[in-house]
Amino acid sequence: MLEMVSRWYKRRFSDPHAVSLVAILFFGFITIYFFGNLIAPLLVAIVLAYLLEWPVAKLSKLGVPRTLSVVFAILTFFTLAIVAIFGLVPTIWTQVGNLINDIPNMYSGLQQVIAELPQKYPELANFQIVESLVTNAKNQVISVGESVVKGSLASLVSLATLAVYLILVPLLVFFLLKDKEEMIAMASGMLPRNRKLATKVWDEMNEQISNYIRGKVMEILIVGGVSYVTFAILDLRYSVLLAVAVGLSVLIPYIGAAAVTVPVAIVGLFQWGLSPDFYYLLIAYGIIQALDGNVLVPVLFSEAVNLHPVAIIVAVLVFGGLWGFWGVFFAIPLATLVKAVWNALPSSHENDSSVTSE
Repeated sequence: MLEMVSRWYKRRFSDPHAVSLVAILFFGFITIYFFGNLIAPLLVAIVLAYLLEWPVAKLSKLGVPRTLSVVFAILTFFTLAIVAIFGLVPTIWTQVGNLINDIPNMYSGLQQVIAELPQKYPELANFQIVESLVTNAKNQVISVGESVVKGSLASLVSLATLAVYLILVPLLVFFLLKDKEEMIAMASGMLPRNRKLATKVWDEMNEQISNYIRGKVMEILIVGGVSYVTFAILDLRYSVLLAVAVGLSVLIPYIGAAAVTVPVAIVGLFQWGLSPDFYYLLIAYGIIQALDGNVLVPVLFSEAVNLHPVAIIVAVLVFGGLWGFWGVFFAIPLATLVKAVWNALPSSHENDSSVTSE
């Protein structure tokens, strides 16, 4: 067993460039794992810098000085973000409160639907089990609602931290974009000399992460916007809240879409019952999810969809467990990184070829 492991190690890590690549990744992993909370503003700034690099690069190609391009892109982005926040947050907060207040009425309506089921579907049996499941679901929803309220009240304590972030993040984004080349050169000077494989992986992942962040933001906006228009046309209650939930659900591949289906279906069921409007809602929601998974995602993430769905789900579970929200958000790029690193490491075939040539 030890001999087999030793042979595998020699095959994969006989090249000093491979050792440097693994050492760099290990150091990065340790830094983020243990100091992720401390450098959270920097991580947010890096994500925004990747997002804004595209318009900055476009403006620079048109002859606009880079510093001016950076200032224009940042001001435009944060202006739109502030308008969106002040436009959506009050409505979402109101709808969350209304939803929590309507939970008892929803539960009563569900009990009535269950009571009518034996008359409509006498062939079904043992409705006590269904009712007990509904009772448990009600208790879980109420507890979640209470947790949301408590968490919202507790978050008031962190307003000072939020204010600091609102100052730090724009400044960090500005300098990351303005002094991008200088910072990359400085970081390169701190890396080992034997970094050919690391440079290869970086060049590949840098482009993919940029495309991924830009594509993910576009997917959230498109799916959330289309969902809101659909819910508004159907006159669904809590349309803004549910549309935001559907839009944000794309952050978690596969799992998010399945999870957000439950509140959408529950609200529709309590509003309309088992009526044609309820089925129209399910059909429209199913069409949105199908178009997102089969049209939008392949267009926006042509490289990422080459990963097997099982690999993506495992990446969400593993990296989400390690780094929480950021692990979930970057699950696909991190899975792609693991694949790229594995492919970059010397294989046994390459080692055998080198030995033969010698």
